[in-house]
Amino acid sequence: MRIGELSRRTGVHERLLRYYEAQGLLHPGRLPSGYREYAEGDVAAVRRIRSLLAAGLNTATIAAILPCLRDEGERLVPTCSDLVADLFRERDRITRAITDLQSSRAALDDVITAAPAEVADRALATLESPVPA
Repeated sequence: MRIGELSRRTGVHERLLRYYEAQGLLHPGRLPSGYREYAEGDVAAVRRIRSLLAAGLNTATIAAILPCLRDEGERLVPTCSDLVADLFRERDRITRAITDLQSSRAALDDVITAAPAEVADRALATLESPVPA
């Protein structure tokens, strides 16, 4: 199938599919005319890529782990023994990032709550008023 068909079937823009190819996530064949030719399995590959991106993984990490995953219905199942350890490490990295963001938010909350009431009221009024065009 050509790139337009893959785009329609996956809901992913053609430009993004070309980016996935450039990142080594997709490997379409080429017709003599130079057009990309995708296989039926590429539909599932794009869905796996989208799922992993939604899980917070970057494309470099996805390129490394994609060969070690298979679909079982709606789930991705690791097939390489060391992949699960890598996924635990990635989850720990995400957990640390969440903790850091929560600490940052708490620090901002401390500063915001220290504002005098009239300053806070003016700030809220500016947030609620429409922005002039």
